[in-house]
Amino acid sequence: MNALITAADAIALEERHGAHNYHPLPVVLTKGEGVFVWDVDGKRYFDFLSAYSAVNQGHCHPRIVGALQEQASRLTLTSRAFHNDLLGRYEEYMTKLFGFDKLLPMNTGVEAVETAVKLCRRWAYEVKGIPTDKAVIVVCEGNFHGRTMTAVSASIDPDSRINYGPYLPGFKVVPYDDIAALETALADPHVAGFLLEPIQGEAGVVVPKDGYLSAAFNACKKRNVLFMADEIQTGIARTGKMLACDHEGFRADILMLGKALSGGVLPVSAVLADDEIMLCIKPGEHGSTYGGNPLACAVAMEAMQVIQDEKMADNAAILGEVLRNGLRSINDDRIKAVRGKGLLNAIVIEPRDGKTAWDLCLKMAENGLLAKPTHGDIIRFAPPLVITENQIYECLGIIAKSLREF
Repeated sequence: MNALITAADAIALEERHGAHNYHPLPVVLTKGEGVFVWDVDGKRYFDFLSAYSAVNQGHCHPRIVGALQEQASRLTLTSRAFHNDLLGRYEEYMTKLFGFDKLLPMNTGVEAVETAVKLCRRWAYEVKGIPTDKAVIVVCEGNFHGRTMTAVSASIDPDSRINYGPYLPGFKVVPYDDIAALETALADPHVAGFLLEPIQGEAGVVVPKDGYLSAAFNACKKRNVLFMADEIQTGIARTGKMLACDHEGFRADILMLGKALSGGVLPVSAVLADDEIMLCIKPGEHGSTYGGNPLACAVAMEAMQVIQDEKMADNAAILGEVLRNGLRSINDDRIKAVRGKGLLNAIVIEPRDGKTAWDLCLKMAENGLLAKPTHGDIIRFAPPLVITENQIYECLGIIAKSLREF
């Protein structure tokens, strides 16, 4: 079927029949393998976005696809009205891997965030003793936790927020990477949780100063406030450790995972916490038709085992340094900044002569590398973690060539 449609026809169909809530590059993809994707015309590209870090293990990893196919032929969905033979095994696997008592399975990343917010509020009233409907969750400027009403209520980004009100109350916004501002906010006895991305991805790969995360965690402990780590994009080996919080040696009170939890094969997310928090929610008080389905459980266990067996965190740590050093060595003053950790990186491009980061992404696509701008002047570079050193150097050559032509 794909061979019968042109790129122009595919784009026209989306424009005519789909909602206009995305603005993709004019590339129509039909196949993926490892670090590469191919368009309908057969052109091959390096994927330097990795579906926003959902395909850390590479496109169509054979072990993950194999787990999907095997389980799909047996049982895909039962709902949580019944037990299935994989959910308990998956929960045991994940809780042992990350060191928590319990896991609550969901589907998408933003569902994990919604679940974490509900858990935090329930804990606030039933354990911490905050008066009903008075709980506050502190969030950071520049955050991106998804697109649901809870997520946009916590955001100050106009594109996410404007004309969706009235908004969910109970959020207090503080500057990111500012311990003094956080400590001031935590002094409010109604604060129940601190929700943050250890590295702000959608904001343009904003990396906090060394020590900020552990200082924030310790500040939360002093005030009996839950530290809630949204590691949906930063987790699962992307930053050179299994979790970004691992760089500073602590474990969050509530952990949110998604994206690469399935290796990009299907939507799988999870929230992990200890009994004191997780057991605040009782039967019938939260759930999801697809959450914990056996297909997701089989895929997620294999996806996580692939990460470990192929040492993808180590690869991300080593090649992230190679990539950043290579980007800094490109002699072009339009690159105003290079930042990142592991293989989650970004460059800031200075617009010039009417040309923007969008135009550079079009030129890179023409030269065989796919990336996408965010916030106008920032381009994320986040290839699958299976990329090799030689491929990193090849991609640096494409980026430098594109800048010259751009």
